[in-house]
Amino acid sequence: MKHIPRKRFGQHFLTDRLIIQGIVDAIAPLPGQPMVEIGPGLAALTQPLVERLGHLTVIELDRDLARQLRGHPRLTVVESDVLRVDFRQLAAQINAQATKVERTGFGQADASDTPVPRDRLGQTADAVPPSASVRTPKLRVVGNLPYNISTPILFHLLDAVDAIEDQHFMLQKEVIDRMVAAPSTSDYGRLSVMLQWRYAMENVLYVPPQSFDPPPRVDSAIVRMVPHAAPAVLDVKLLSELVRVAFSQRRKLLRHTLGKWLEQKEFSGDFDVKRRAEEVPVAEYLALTQQVMAATPAPEKTEIL
Repeated sequence: MKHIPRKRFGQHFLTDRLIIQGIVDAIAPLPGQPMVEIGPGLAALTQPLVERLGHLTVIELDRDLARQLRGHPRLTVVESDVLRVDFRQLAAQINAQATKVERTGFGQADASDTPVPRDRLGQTADAVPPSASVRTPKLRVVGNLPYNISTPILFHLLDAVDAIEDQHFMLQKEVIDRMVAAPSTSDYGRLSVMLQWRYAMENVLYVPPQSFDPPPRVDSAIVRMVPHAAPAVLDVKLLSELVRVAFSQRRKLLRHTLGKWLEQKEFSGDFDVKRRAEEVPVAEYLALTQQVMAATPAPEKTEIL
């Protein structure tokens, strides 16, 4: 029976074979690499990936599609909402399974060897805590992300970026334009700053609507995201708050938004607020966050008698 795309999951299945080949070539998977695919759907991208990798872990929320995927002998299927997946623990599980395969010499693991109960990812007996002596591999993460929740997924992965080697995602082209935007452009904003802090990113392939079934009403593209080796060390919550305030009123000078916020923080450093938020480079937002952190006194410890 043909699977009917479910609107609530934002399902648009990739069907163009030339585009699929172009995406696989851009990802350039190698045998044995630990890779996770988000939203494999009808396995259009899954099959050519697993042919090169040997084994692949996939995360699928749709129970009907997850059931079909479990029939593939070289897939580990995680039936879960990706926003509930702990990617650090997933990396540990994949590492544990790879070590088991190397030790026993039985080739690639079957999905049934490492069952991952729905919404309990990271809680299986094979999970290895981060403190274990076994090296945790960094994951390569790929996927055709649901456009209606793509930004929450990107921020969810940002929390686990230290466990990730790189990411290749199909996204709405407009979103990618915002991700890679330079300062002093209309696309430059909070998403640009937060992601460029941790990733080097580029648009690697345009994907037209007719490449999907059903065709979306927007243009799509593939973005490559490679984590920076040595990102600025800072409080991510503080950076997020600072950038949110700065871009809360894009057309106004920063003295009306970020300037007042800095006053509330009793910040006495040097920062030009006679600019608009879009005129400030990422590096200056990062430096300002570090200055505010340094100027903020640590909370006093309360002694319990």
